[in-house]
Amino acid sequence: MSLETILPPERVLYDVPGGSKKRVLEFFSTFIAQNTPSLDSQEVFSRLVGRERLGSTGIGNGVAIPHARSPHCSSPIAGFLKLAEPVDFDAIDGDPVDLVFVLLVPEEADDTHLALLGQVASIMNNVDTRQQLRKATSQRELLDFLTSKIREQLASQ
Repeated sequence: MSLETILPPERVLYDVPGGSKKRVLEFFSTFIAQNTPSLDSQEVFSRLVGRERLGSTGIGNGVAIPHARSPHCSSPIAGFLKLAEPVDFDAIDGDPVDLVFVLLVPEEADDTHLALLGQVASIMNNVDTRQQLRKATSQRELLDFLTSKIREQLASQ
């Protein structure tokens, strides 16, 4: 399964208000529940926060990959947020986060979950990719660049 198939254009969000880690997770939970009838915003938020309690999903270099399993999720769902202002995400390097890639997967999706997390981490670990995502000045630019990086990574596998 490719990230491109689970990240439609309407889930690549530009200039999202941050404020705090909690607010970012609340924003995404509300947004995804409005667009996915089977999901409840409070349940999604609770699962994302529960995962954060196990350890921050801030992987460093201004990137976070919050992720959770949901019994109401029939297939993996992804969202990408470029925050208007970086927020403290308790990242491993202590740097604030402005690039957030969110993953929700079905309760039983072990291998798929890990493969998708690996794809995201691989893309976001590239310094040039992060710089280009930060330079994007519109949702379209952000989407086009992110899609091209996902396709490049898929082609190299």
